[in-house]
Amino acid sequence: MRLLITATAAALMLSAPAFAGSHTSGYTAGELMTPCQEADSDARNGVFAEIECEQYLLGFVEALAVTGMAGAGTEICPPEQNTADEVRWAFIRWIYEDFSARKAMPASDAVLGTMKDNFACG
Repeated sequence: MRLLITATAAALMLSAPAFAGSHTSGYTAGELMTPCQEADSDARNGVFAEIECEQYLLGFVEALAVTGMAGAGTEICPPEQNTADEVRWAFIRWIYEDFSARKAMPASDAVLGTMKDNFACG
């Protein structure tokens, strides 16, 4: 029995590095930038782009809160008012600070970086 538990634990530990790189959807920060920018610059269809961008960002912020990674007592304190716009504007600025490197990163990593750099508790 002890051997079975040890073997199972070893198998799980060996599979962790393989999973670590495969947990993202492939959606990049550059791809998320498109609807986030069009929200302000497309008078006709900007509202649809804004919905796409802000729903992604709000879902991410809510997931941080639900998992205990954001809110009182954590490192990240999302804005309490106008959250969608504030996070969208911060995201766009954060990407442009190092556009060449950041546009290719997973969107989830970019949003997390945005949140840590722009909405730190304190």
